[in-house]
Amino acid sequence: MRHLFYNITIIVVLVFSILAYYYQQWIWAFLIIIPLILIGVYNRFQKSHTILRNFPILGYFRYFFEMISPEIQQYFIETSTDGKPFSRNHRALVYRRAKNVNDTHPFGTQIDISGENYEAIRHSIYATPAVKNFPRVIVGTKDCKKPYSASVLNVSAMSFGSLSKNAIMSLNKGAKKGHFYHNTGEGGISPYHLKEGGDLVWQIGTGYFGCRTENGDFDPEKFRITAANEQVKMIEIKISQGAKPGHGGVLPGEKNTVEISKIRGVKAHTTIISPPSHRKFSNANGLIDFIAELRELSGGKPIGFKLCLGRTEEFIDLCVAMRETGILPDFITVDGAEGGTGAAPLEFSDSVGIPLEPALIFVNRTLIKYELRKDIKIIASGKVLTAFSVLRMRALGADMCNSARAFMFSIGCIQALRCNTNDCPTGVATQNEMLVKGLVVEDKAERVYNFHHNTMHAVLELLGACGVKHTNEINISMFVKGDEMVALTNKYFPDSVINHVD
Repeated sequence: MRHLFYNITIIVVLVFSILAYYYQQWIWAFLIIIPLILIGVYNRFQKSHTILRNFPILGYFRYFFEMISPEIQQYFIETSTDGKPFSRNHRALVYRRAKNVNDTHPFGTQIDISGENYEAIRHSIYATPAVKNFPRVIVGTKDCKKPYSASVLNVSAMSFGSLSKNAIMSLNKGAKKGHFYHNTGEGGISPYHLKEGGDLVWQIGTGYFGCRTENGDFDPEKFRITAANEQVKMIEIKISQGAKPGHGGVLPGEKNTVEISKIRGVKAHTTIISPPSHRKFSNANGLIDFIAELRELSGGKPIGFKLCLGRTEEFIDLCVAMRETGILPDFITVDGAEGGTGAAPLEFSDSVGIPLEPALIFVNRTLIKYELRKDIKIIASGKVLTAFSVLRMRALGADMCNSARAFMFSIGCIQALRCNTNDCPTGVATQNEMLVKGLVVEDKAERVYNFHHNTMHAVLELLGACGVKHTNEINISMFVKGDEMVALTNKYFPDSVINHVD
């Protein structure tokens, strides 16, 4: 094939030379032909790309189609129900609710309700009208001096760096209007988190961004000053996240601008990989002591931690330490292995961590076993998007939910799968100023509010269909496997005494 390039080049040059001899206007064609020939000759001798050595010009088509393959997949191949990680139907639902337009679905379901994965909620023939007030959850143990009333659905952890400043401001402004919280992610609290005045959950990751010393250790005084901000309602210690448990957060160098590096206290334009674990503690007792320290430094605000479950015995050890010391977190955020991220090694995204469902069940039941559950709230984080998923998480043991990608959709994310390249076309997950300018804060903030409001309204409608008024009244016996019409407890709680359809 290499020699074919030379043969074709000779033929093309001869043909266009003859045409130019008889028709002078054809000489302009060499403005295109000569650069292509030079590129082809260069590729023939370069040693980095085999495809281009063998196909000096045609080889570029391979790279072009690879570049646009996500768009080809999304726009021409995937159906309405099989898109990953979220289907076209679910993305469209968020878009419609965010725009506050008709979110109904025509003609009937498109999913296979005879399949083994179909799940449904058991409605009541005595359905009640939906209540008007959105349910809320009080977070705070006996040692918490400043308990917080949280929405059942909130913005999950996404840092400034992973997301653009306009995306951060849109999420926070929408959260303020809708009275739900906005988790900062591990990148620290930026001016854009504070500008719009929405409630914040400050996440403290292994890099201690925003409260770190020059050598990367935890700085109590910096933490105390920032935690005193009235917008900071809760503090979350990030132990691990679902998309890359056991691996520190990743901020690609392309997205690490001078502004972001100053906020985080790191070197600009370098890829930042947080440590895989905390320097402050290395065992259950150390984590418990850190919780107590943060509670004291913050003036008694709710303190919790986030983890993707791995070794279950380690969580049991943590519960034992809680019982022995009497020091409890105010909340635990359970992230599933299916959780999202801006950048992660494929092996960690695909092959590390326990999915949300079994993890949530284990955490809930273990806390019950050690008589800790009534004092600690559980937050579910992982592919929560619809009202059904909110209630389903409640039935599996959560008090409330965090969602990241659903709120990203609400501000314009199209699932382009370019979060780690700094080329997000919608200006959501990029630091490219030209792309960021396309995201209008005033418009997108309203969409964040609309999505939350309309989804919570759908939650109330589902509650009414079940004949109840609050998410606290939802339990696993209200869910069934559609192909078998048996209680979902048979799958998740086979030892339960409530494992049949009434």
